[in-house]
Amino acid sequence: MYAQMVDTGVKKLRTRGELSDAERAFQDRVDAGIKIEPKDAMPEAYRRTLIRQISQHAHSEIVGMLPEGNWLTRAPSLKRKAILMAKVQDEGGHGLYLYAAAETLGISRDEMIEELHAGKAKYSSIFNYPTLTWADIGTIGWLVDGAAIMNQIPLCQCSYGPYSRAMIRVCKEESFHMRQGFDLLCALCKGTDEQKAMAQDALNRWWWPSIMMFGPPDDESTHSAQSAAWKIKLFSNDTLRQRFIDQTVPQADYLGLKLPDPDLKWNAERGHYDYGAIDWAEFMNVVKGNGPCNRERLATRVKAYEDGAWFRDALVAHAEKRRRKAA
Repeated sequence: MYAQMVDTGVKKLRTRGELSDAERAFQDRVDAGIKIEPKDAMPEAYRRTLIRQISQHAHSEIVGMLPEGNWLTRAPSLKRKAILMAKVQDEGGHGLYLYAAAETLGISRDEMIEELHAGKAKYSSIFNYPTLTWADIGTIGWLVDGAAIMNQIPLCQCSYGPYSRAMIRVCKEESFHMRQGFDLLCALCKGTDEQKAMAQDALNRWWWPSIMMFGPPDDESTHSAQSAAWKIKLFSNDTLRQRFIDQTVPQADYLGLKLPDPDLKWNAERGHYDYGAIDWAEFMNVVKGNGPCNRERLATRVKAYEDGAWFRDALVAHAEKRRRKAA
């Protein structure tokens, strides 16, 4: 979701007989539900997969501050501004927790940020779409954070201890974000015809990118099997996408909004909603860096990092001064 298409570095899922003794012992611990901690022995591929996934997740939280931060000065009331400011601050905190969790695997925060700025590391495709109206802020909270919760709650039970523990607080805060987004849309949908039309327009633009967030279909998700075996990934992309759609349709009905999918209908036999074909070409184009805001988002992050260099240098100098004084 916030970590899409993570490469495990393993070409195929090996049988138990193909594993080394150390790998079998590791897999036995994972299968038994024993959390893997930073100093525990672990396969190099497992460590690298976690670094890729957690760092991509952290980058997504940080870059995800930008579409909403753009509206902080334009919120229609002091109440809405305070709510949005708290949410953006939460996202920064989520990035901090996740960078710290990734650092336990032997990579520095500077390395992760350098890879992001160089275009070597990715972040979620959803944050490369523009926020054109105030209704987009509510739609992001409702759909994007709703999809995030669907994916992140299982991560609270993933095999790597620092990651699973970080996700507990993240999920609690994301649930608030979803509620504030839905509340914002409720206000718009109960308002004027123009306000409801604005909410519908935002839903039309964000619906398909939101359900793409779960990643490509299972038969094209080549690394999912290994991540599932390691219990880094607990549910498949299509399973989570279906749960999200089933949850969201009644919410849209409550708002009086129409989801922009003419093929969306209840399938009594399956007990789920059927939905239309997803434009995976668009998804891949955004992932490759060609989305509406890819270059803008990355350039903004690089500039913010460079502009903050003086402050990081001051913190280091202050810490060194305290160290010398204590000595």
